[in-house]
Amino acid sequence: DVQLVESGGGSVQAGESLRLSCTASGYTYTRYCMAWFRQFPGKEREGLAAIDGNGETTYGESVKGRFIISQDKEKHIWYLQMNSLKPADSAMYFCAAYGGALGPFLAPDYLFAYWGKGTQVTVS
Repeated sequence: DVQLVESGGGSVQAGESLRLSCTASGYTYTRYCMAWFRQFPGKEREGLAAIDGNGETTYGESVKGRFIISQDKEKHIWYLQMNSLKPADSAMYFCAAYGGALGPFLAPDYLFAYWGKGTQVTVS
């Protein structure tokens, strides 16, 4: 069974950086899309960044130029480097995985069959 576990969240000051990690177990897809989402209380999930097995990436407009997605395929770990954080970035952050060859995508999010439980990021 595929499991995704996020880590690296926490509380930081505005302008600082954080790196989130998503560790996958039981994941054997060679063609995939791994993505990061966030969710504000009472709001729908927002797609932030995605990467496929070829290293192709796509970003949501709200984080383009500040956040960077990367991967360590051998270790099955995906990262989200978040720079120049703002209080408006405070949210629960999730990683999600799609097994298939659609390239990197963020929508529709219901295509992502696997989700982690999330890690909280608070920026003050």
